[in-house]
Amino acid sequence: MPAFTDGGVGRRIAYYRNVTRPRMTQRQLADAACVALGTIRKIERGERGVTDATLQAIAHALGVDPGRLCTDRGAVNTRVHDALPALSAAIATYDAPEDGPVRPLHELRTAVADAARWRVAAQYTRIVRALPDLLTELSRAYHTALAEERAELAGLLVQAYRSADAVAYKFGAWDLSARLVELMRWAVPQAEDPTLSASVAYVRTETFFAARAHVAGLRALEQALDSVPAPTAAPMIAARGALHMRAAVIAGRAHDASAADHHLAQARTLADQVPEGVYCGTVFGPDSVKIHVVSVAVGLGDEHVGRALDVAGQWKPPQDLPAERRSAFYIELARAQLWAGLADDAFESLKVARYIAPQHTREHPWVREDAATLRRLKRADAESLTHFAEWCAAT
Repeated sequence: MPAFTDGGVGRRIAYYRNVTRPRMTQRQLADAACVALGTIRKIERGERGVTDATLQAIAHALGVDPGRLCTDRGAVNTRVHDALPALSAAIATYDAPEDGPVRPLHELRTAVADAARWRVAAQYTRIVRALPDLLTELSRAYHTALAEERAELAGLLVQAYRSADAVAYKFGAWDLSARLVELMRWAVPQAEDPTLSASVAYVRTETFFAARAHVAGLRALEQALDSVPAPTAAPMIAARGALHMRAAVIAGRAHDASAADHHLAQARTLADQVPEGVYCGTVFGPDSVKIHVVSVAVGLGDEHVGRALDVAGQWKPPQDLPAERRSAFYIELARAQLWAGLADDAFESLKVARYIAPQHTREHPWVREDAATLRRLKRADAESLTHFAEWCAAT
């Protein structure tokens, strides 16, 4: 595996070690990462390189995305793109996996839950390292399982496909993403879980976003809402609310303000009934609805940006909200600020998004578009803006 030899990696490791609460010593970091103390010391001094595996272990011990430690702008993203063919190969044999070992069901549950946690934290490199083998193992487990275990294994497959899809979609592999969505739709009836069915309908909207088929996507979501059972418990309330949130966003992209407002209102009513949290893989609650108010306003167009700016002027996403959702807020806010002529504020929002979730921010098409626009418009802080534009490959 490649090794990072830039001394900046060591400096960043030392920085994050010193800002943890409580502060970590080099010994504590070495123990937590299962790396020799001498290795940690040499890395921080820039005297030795860092392999992919060691970088992942150190990042996990520090509780940060590996992208924050890697000074090579393209290295993390190159590793993700290079791993996508392995995901394709893993799903090619979804119905006829090769023979091999299968872990106990409780271990598979843990592995799937880990991948879901990495997804909402925008830790895509961790997903692509683990998912190809996990998807193959889950397929093997499903096809060899006893009848009483197959429903749960189908549900685990759906959740694992969703984590893999997050990487494919965010990194522009839309054909692979569409294939993963279809596999979710294949597996979900076997899971016999209506909340999981709603989750798949939520994810399926990606295919409509990618095709810019917003009217058709809104119609598909409204059909899914019609088929969702009446919500009686928190998971189903959240599932229904998430569908309304998604419908509001795609209605905004379709420039249907009336439908967007209706679905936002429905989502807000449901969000008031549950605490903010991750339900069946989807983040939902009052804070998520506020973020979607900004997203809808931006989707409707620059004449609606006042609503986005009003929300941002009174509220910011709390720190305990998952990274992917928080970074999305600042990415969308930056677009609203840019349209409102607030170039400096827009750049600050993009930098906040990058700090929260670097991989999610770097791969977002709006970030590249807006960074390129800012680079053309601005003269102040030109060096910093140029570095940012180069980092996200803005043209």
